[in-house]
Amino acid sequence: MADFSTIKGIMFDLDGVLYVGSTPIDGAIKAVQQIRDAGYICRFVTNTSTLSLASLQKKLHGLGFDVDQSEIFSAPQAALHLLKQQDNPICRLLLAEDVKRDFQQFQQSDTDAQWIVIGDIGNAWTYAMLNEVFQCVMGGGKLLAIHKNRFWQTEQGLQMDIGAFIDGLEYATNTQATMIGKPSADFFSAVLADMQLTPEQVLMVGDDIDADVGGAQASKIRGVLVRTGKYRQAYAESSAVQPNATLNSIADLPALLRSA
Repeated sequence: MADFSTIKGIMFDLDGVLYVGSTPIDGAIKAVQQIRDAGYICRFVTNTSTLSLASLQKKLHGLGFDVDQSEIFSAPQAALHLLKQQDNPICRLLLAEDVKRDFQQFQQSDTDAQWIVIGDIGNAWTYAMLNEVFQCVMGGGKLLAIHKNRFWQTEQGLQMDIGAFIDGLEYATNTQATMIGKPSADFFSAVLADMQLTPEQVLMVGDDIDADVGGAQASKIRGVLVRTGKYRQAYAESSAVQPNATLNSIADLPALLRSA
């Protein structure tokens, strides 16, 4: 078994690890509280691009998780930080309406955007929209992907995520999107800086063997895979990523840490 005795902080993925849709994972609320009580620094990191920061905190509270807004690191917030570093950028926001509220400070255009910010917009995708984005990028615009996930777990089952749309736009425009969420090294570095811990002191817990575990490990953070959410045994076994530990669910994490 891997040695977790140096661990002082935990990064928790949200959807699929703490809850699926509007239902908490069995034992997750208790597990997070036990980990807090044991003195671990906790951060809640997510590629979710359908909820604003305020809505994420409200959802977590509504499900029974005691989480401060300052402890949440979402990929849209990382994108917001990047755009704030630009010189008054003109943006096209392919984002859920709730998330758009966090980006209202920026000028917006559907045809002359310097940055096209792409998140989950569900059934709003159309060929006409993709072609507009294609034309904008061919004219000099840049793609900013909230993440590039292949799929995610919903209460109705697996659902295709935005990665395929990003790949298609990259192929058509012969460009590469700036990816801001997990598994981006910049994303993990920002969380580490906020925790004031080194990679060796932190554990990432996720249901995505590539974005969560693989992304963390690429940043020298150990990764634990849970068999909930989008986890599928065949997919995990086919991945080149080897988790530092695999648990049935987040409910088993306190025992793993106590055994370190």
